[in-house]
Amino acid sequence: MCELFGINSKRKIEINSYLKTFYGHSEKHFSGWGLACIYGESVSLEKEAMKAESSFYLRQRLAHPIIIDNAIAHIRLATVGLMCYENCHPFVKHDNMNRCWTLAHNGTIFDFPELEYYKATQEGTTDSERILYFIIDNINELQKTLKRKANFEERFELLDNLLFKLSHKNKINLLIWDGEFLYVHYNYSNTMFVKEIDDGKIFSTRPLEDDGSWHKEEFLKLLAYQNGHLVARGKHTTKEYSAPVRDWEYRDYDYSFL
Repeated sequence: MCELFGINSKRKIEINSYLKTFYGHSEKHFSGWGLACIYGESVSLEKEAMKAESSFYLRQRLAHPIIIDNAIAHIRLATVGLMCYENCHPFVKHDNMNRCWTLAHNGTIFDFPELEYYKATQEGTTDSERILYFIIDNINELQKTLKRKANFEERFELLDNLLFKLSHKNKINLLIWDGEFLYVHYNYSNTMFVKEIDDGKIFSTRPLEDDGSWHKEEFLKLLAYQNGHLVARGKHTTKEYSAPVRDWEYRDYDYSFL
């Protein structure tokens, strides 16, 4: 499976040491790496379709301080979609009110026909990118009805409903940034941990230190964070994913015929 990393903080901190440990897991997650450094509504996206530990660019990038208050990172073990730049996470897309959304996914969509529509329009071939397109289309429909930008409460309620539907039979561990808030969700047990720092939170699929500072994030609920504080918890309890087979058994499958 892939791995996720995120930070949401009131103040900027240097995250190089966390990223070095996180990207060090790429021996088993060798299909690509990505980093989205977030500056409010702007996103600086860097990614490559190669093992993170083999990337000269990433070594040079981590040799200089990365001081940030919001970021999402990802290392990929391909299950759906070829090993190429377009399939590396995170994914970024604007809605019809020019709000910039960023998404990284650890999981696989096994059964959700509504996503098949986006195969004709997406840039890559992953089910993860299709999740973002699906969210954006639903946000656009909501804003078209409202005739204005959806506020946080409206966006959160919509995401809560969408993830509840998506979670049935599917693995949807997600980090999503909407320009103001970081949304955290996972439905595969023991695959999202959080560390509290001064005025902030750091999230990772696996603890990045063995010092007892990491604990499991709340399970089967959509959570929203701003400035390092939990500001909303979903009303829905999503469906727990129980893998019938291990994710890696799907790594070499070609889903293009679906």
